[in-house]
Amino acid sequence: MTEASPGVRERPLSPHLGVWRWHVTMLGSILHRACLMGLYAGALVLAGWAVALASGDQAYGAYVGLLGSLPGKLVLLGLTFALFFTVASNARHLMWDTGRGFAPRTADMITIAGIVFALVATAVVWVIAGQTGGLS
Repeated sequence: MTEASPGVRERPLSPHLGVWRWHVTMLGSILHRACLMGLYAGALVLAGWAVALASGDQAYGAYVGLLGSLPGKLVLLGLTFALFFTVASNARHLMWDTGRGFAPRTADMITIAGIVFALVATAVVWVIAGQTGGLS
């Protein structure tokens, strides 16, 4: 018969960021979650826009003015990046769901490509918006 030791047993520590070697797929995973939280906030921005639109010209003008301010544009810039990175990250996960792309070099390259895609697509959208007067 075994005897149980009295008191609290030492529990094993779960892995922490200090234990694992940092790699780009960790960044991609964390960035994916952060972008999803940002898109939830973006849904509130979109709902606020719809409420302002339904509330009349004065409320709509004030809301558009808020979105057109520097802090508003920074939020919209972040939402643009979050949208494009989420699309790229979901494509990466879809590929992984088929059982492909799990080799460390491949996973790293796909993650880097997703980040670069999101940065470039965000820049292109904002340059086009600036040239067509969408940022005025």
